[in-house]
Amino acid sequence: MKTLLQKFLFIAFLANLGLGCQEKKDYQNAITDGSYQIAAQDKLTTVIINDIFSPPVASRIYAYSSLAAYEVTALSDPNYQTLMGQLNGFEKTEFDTSGQIYYPLASLAAYYKVATALIFSELLMKEHRDKAYAELKEKGIPEEVFERSVKLGDEVGAHIIAYYKKDNYHESRSFEKYTVSNDPGTWQPTPPAYMEGIEPHWNKIRPFVLDSASQFKATPGTEFSTEPSSQFYKEAEEVFKIVNELSEDQKDIAMFWDCNPYKVNVKGHVMFAEKKITPGGHWMGIAAISSKTAGQDWKGTSETLAFTSIAIFDAFIACWDEKYRSRLIRPETYINRYIDEDWLPLLQTPPFPEYTSGHSVASNAAAEALTSLFGEPFHFVDSTEVAYGLPVREFDSFRQAADEAAISRLYGGIHYMPAIVNGSDKGKKIGNHLIENVKTKTGSSAPVATNSKK
Repeated sequence: MKTLLQKFLFIAFLANLGLGCQEKKDYQNAITDGSYQIAAQDKLTTVIINDIFSPPVASRIYAYSSLAAYEVTALSDPNYQTLMGQLNGFEKTEFDTSGQIYYPLASLAAYYKVATALIFSELLMKEHRDKAYAELKEKGIPEEVFERSVKLGDEVGAHIIAYYKKDNYHESRSFEKYTVSNDPGTWQPTPPAYMEGIEPHWNKIRPFVLDSASQFKATPGTEFSTEPSSQFYKEAEEVFKIVNELSEDQKDIAMFWDCNPYKVNVKGHVMFAEKKITPGGHWMGIAAISSKTAGQDWKGTSETLAFTSIAIFDAFIACWDEKYRSRLIRPETYINRYIDEDWLPLLQTPPFPEYTSGHSVASNAAAEALTSLFGEPFHFVDSTEVAYGLPVREFDSFRQAADEAAISRLYGGIHYMPAIVNGSDKGKKIGNHLIENVKTKTGSSAPVATNSKK
């Protein structure tokens, strides 16, 4: 009888042990891929649109939030390098990683901490965070581990917040507004809202990797002229003719890459904004899609989002430096004055100077960063704009997508060709400068894996 009892107790012990191991396994796999950070980024994009942040400011929000998540990755795995000491002004510090920490959760907590601090609609982000936390608790993460992990994420987030508070953004909020010039070749506010110039002092923001906002100055644009025989007139005429003769595919391309958060609709005497994703937000969406396409784990996702966002952030600083140095007139204004007073571009002209094209600079910087991570060719389906009523587009490389994003601005009637060509060149230089000067992996090398269209 005693032997039977002993056997029963032994079997019960093994069953309980098995259940315990199963619980541990479930909790360790509560977060394996980047789906939670991507979901947090998707929510952040929604909030950025809701709060109507400008493209440069949006790039700052994405970058610091993604950097916070990545820094936890660097703490969790010696194969990843911290960016402290690699980025301008990003001082090194130590974090308490004693005790059991679930690093994927800590990384997510860091992301939410910084993202929430950088927006207006904090409640929307906190609600999304709390829902994610509740779901993760249901997956069996022990309370002590949960609290310790969130605490570490909050501490890393606080370090990032201290870092961004020194980037001159706060000070720039009190800088003087852009003053419109009477020089006929300079930018003027455009219809229908005639908004003032956005972020004229963005070149004063501290870049992550660039030595200065003007490190990669674009080739000077074409000299302004109103003479029909001049090169400038011909470039404006090119915009005029192309927009008037657009094919359906060209229209689709222009609309897909519009990404103008300041689009204003007018009906009678009523004027209302149409909320749209920013160019940087579109490329952060591509980064997330690519991470999922490549089957990256949560660490790889955090690396991809951080590296891409840093490229975009520096790209906007460098691009805006040129915009408010050259202050070039937009095609819409020029064409209405000197070619056809009734002409309208396909897309609404955004409220800042023309040269260089922000889409061209930011897209190419992002494309170089992503190519360094995933290689080329890399087939992906860009569904970023589906949420805004547009169909998907497919690409076989990030550079192909960047080329399309750049030329879309000609189709939209937003830019002359030099802003696109020279902007693209500038963006490539910024992206490659990042690749050459910032390392996320120990002993990293160029990617060898590719993702061909199946």
